Amino acid sequence: MRYSYEGEPAFSLNCHCRDCQRETGSAFASILIVPRANFRLIQGKPKNFDLTADSGRTTTRNFCADCGSPLFGSGLDFVNIRVGSLDDPSSFNPAQDIYTSSAQPWDYMNPALPKSPKLPQ
Repeated sequence: MRYSYEGEPAFSLNCHCRDCQRETGSAFASILIVPRANFRLIQGKPKNFDLTADSGRTTTRNFCADCGSPLFGSGLDFVNIRVGSLDDPSSFNPAQDIYTSSAQPWDYMNPALPKSPKLPQ
């Protein structure tokens, strides 16, 4: 499975919602949000499923058909890339934590990052 995106992400964040916790099996998901127009599937076809996110919107979760790794989520205008699926995730620099109202009490969040209890408007 291969994908690419062009340009700078619109947002970079750590999402602490219960959906992301379930998807990752951990405390949060690190995500790059890119415009759909800048995203391309290069090789393979992911498996996917739809769900109603904590925001109330329907989102499609895409994962590797071979290994099950989360790859990206997609809505109408944006693709939410899971940072762990990048070839080099070391360059990720989150700008904020969202859905902190759902954060686990044992999760240490970077105190320097802005926090939002839900999805920012």
